[in-house]
Amino acid sequence: MSTASRFGPELRRLRQVAGLTLTQFSKALNYDKGHLSKVERGKRSASSELVRRCDAFLGANGELQSLVDHPEPGSDTAETSVCPSLGTVRRRTVLAAGTGALIDFRLKAGGQASSAADSLLPSFRAQFDQLRQLGQSTAPKALLPLLEIQTRRVAELAADVPSAARPPVFVLASRFAEFTGWIAQEAGDSGAALDWTDEATELARAGGDPHLASYALVRRALVTLYGGDAAGTITLARRAQSDELPPRIRGLAAQREAQGHALAGDERDCFRSLDKARELLDRDDARSGAEPVIGTTHVSDPAAMTTGWCLYDLGHPKAAAEVLDREYRRLPPYALRTRTRYGFRRSLAHAASGEVEHACAIAGKLLGVMPAVPSATVNSDIQRLAQELSRFRSSRAVRDLQPTLAQVLAPAHS
Repeated sequence: MSTASRFGPELRRLRQVAGLTLTQFSKALNYDKGHLSKVERGKRSASSELVRRCDAFLGANGELQSLVDHPEPGSDTAETSVCPSLGTVRRRTVLAAGTGALIDFRLKAGGQASSAADSLLPSFRAQFDQLRQLGQSTAPKALLPLLEIQTRRVAELAADVPSAARPPVFVLASRFAEFTGWIAQEAGDSGAALDWTDEATELARAGGDPHLASYALVRRALVTLYGGDAAGTITLARRAQSDELPPRIRGLAAQREAQGHALAGDERDCFRSLDKARELLDRDDARSGAEPVIGTTHVSDPAAMTTGWCLYDLGHPKAAAEVLDREYRRLPPYALRTRTRYGFRRSLAHAASGEVEHACAIAGKLLGVMPAVPSATVNSDIQRLAQELSRFRSSRAVRDLQPTLAQVLAPAHS
């Protein structure tokens, strides 16, 4: 049976069990009655957004989603640029002949004591914080070469200092590599993102930090999440939640697991993971430490923001909009990349709630920022927004927004 012929009848059955007429159902979902009628009769396929909304509204807990195998928006390029197979990721030349080989050579040669190391480490640490902040307002492809160079420089410093002084330098180099991986993903190169994440793990081990390898699983889970692989996201995130790990890594992993459950339409496990994430992150005291914080530094309450994110994927756009509105106001003004990421999800939630003009007003401000901070991952939500707004072509706000929306999305398809 085709997807449409399986999904439609089950949707009608669940609607009727709920005692809803088609008219009542269409008003509740902000969807055209005629469109829903065709979906129920198997004459039209349902979009991913409609499936999630129906699943949530009817309390199907993923049952309707299991009948549909939808690619995520933009997934025609996901296999090659957003989510390559984790088993076939190629090693980039910059890495194969970069930090790993260089460090191995220097350590075997015995290294050389550097009296400048003590003064250079604080300088590199301050530079890392500056680059992280710069990443909020700079195009990824412009920042990436600088990050790659600085990662190798810090690794070289680690290889040069006496063995007793190496651990903190290697750990800092690992943070550089991990951040480089994130910026590579923002630039649309998930293969490079995973390569740099692997490099970060190797550098952390050299510095005596066994925990970053587990955080690397959280980073990999982000790649699978944006590739639309809910099961892969959940599996990777669960592997990073063993009791011996620091609360922050476990909390971030629980957050990622919640996002995977939301993508699969599983409310119960999603909220259970969010509760776990909130409890673990409340126990975290990483921000007071000397080492750079792992994960976001611009979201004051990551669990709350992730709750808003998940509510949208679970098909509760109005509730999602309320949470995202509140948490968005707490973001620092300079964090442009973070503001676009959660701002477009906020716009998407308002559009799905039927608040089209408000959604367009939010998106209009953010689209003006996108040329300065282009993002392959944020583009996935912009594509969703374009699809959502396409249902309201009669709205003047939508018509006015469409040219700018198309201009921002054009590079994603070129």
